[in-house]
Amino acid sequence: MTNKKLVSCTVKTADENIYTLRNAHDMQLSISDRGASLVSWLTPDRYGRIGDVLLAYADAHSYQQNPYYFGAIIGRWANRIAGGHFSIDGSNFSVDCNDGDHHLHGSNSGFHTARWDVMEETDGIRMLLTSADGDAGFPGNLEVQVIYRLDDEGSLSIEYEARSDAPTAINLTSHPYFNLNAGTSDIKDQLLFIDASHYLKIDEAGISSELASVAGSAFDFRQPAPIGPRLAWPDQQILMAGGFDHCYCVQAELNGKPGTVREVATVYDPGSGRKLSVSTDQAGLQFYSGNFLNGVAGRDARDYAVHDGFCLEAHAYPNQINGPYAEAVILRAGEVYRQTTIYRISLQS
Repeated sequence: MTNKKLVSCTVKTADENIYTLRNAHDMQLSISDRGASLVSWLTPDRYGRIGDVLLAYADAHSYQQNPYYFGAIIGRWANRIAGGHFSIDGSNFSVDCNDGDHHLHGSNSGFHTARWDVMEETDGIRMLLTSADGDAGFPGNLEVQVIYRLDDEGSLSIEYEARSDAPTAINLTSHPYFNLNAGTSDIKDQLLFIDASHYLKIDEAGISSELASVAGSAFDFRQPAPIGPRLAWPDQQILMAGGFDHCYCVQAELNGKPGTVREVATVYDPGSGRKLSVSTDQAGLQFYSGNFLNGVAGRDARDYAVHDGFCLEAHAYPNQINGPYAEAVILRAGEVYRQTTIYRISLQS
């Protein structure tokens, strides 16, 4: 089918500009220049009813701080850096700590709060950001671009590039919260598949502590399984996190290096027939089950509740800059950081 996408700026305010991508089947994806955030994804269910599969705040003002990172691009570092410290080539760096004694998601003034520059293109939008040397404590002047494209098969591709003029730690991701039933209930009935035989355990501070096999545990989603019963398992890891907030190792080699783009996870909602597929070249996939959504004011009349949405965030391993595979997350002058992640929404009978 001929691609008849339309890219348009649909909202302009002092707080944000919103750009909408449409495909030939009138699927609509809206993106704010505040945090380069995905704010709406309108898709039909098996009965043709249109619903929004993304969680979002009630108003644009909330995206200026975005404490729950709804839909945003995260940087310079996705997930956690233990103690807010790391070293590169013998030089020590301290970055802002916003999660107790640890760094999380670029800190409170990370990429998710910034206004991004936008270039409209025929097949999508290109979003650009400059992060100055010393931002949140990270070294090097960093130039970042993210390209969003929506095709007629319902695939949203997110292509990242970054360049730095000095060695720096980098780990970018997109942080959309999904609910495939479009908010009619929580996520517990949705069936999750993750193609990974290992995940990273966490300590009480949420810092990845050791590699573990999923076999025989609540973390084994190598066969599709509903999320709800797994949340109820008497597993110390789940009890400690209030649900799932763990990184799965989704590349064949467990060395923290990017691989080839491949499908690593799916989620299916039996009620609506919607299916989400996630493909990426990243080493890690963070599954977060919306453990701290209770009381968050969303776009609907009622506030969100715990487990009203889930995240599948593709990135490097958490705290990898302080581990044996640190070199894989160091971007040096003259090099180019690249990542491709694809979210696809389809219908399944």
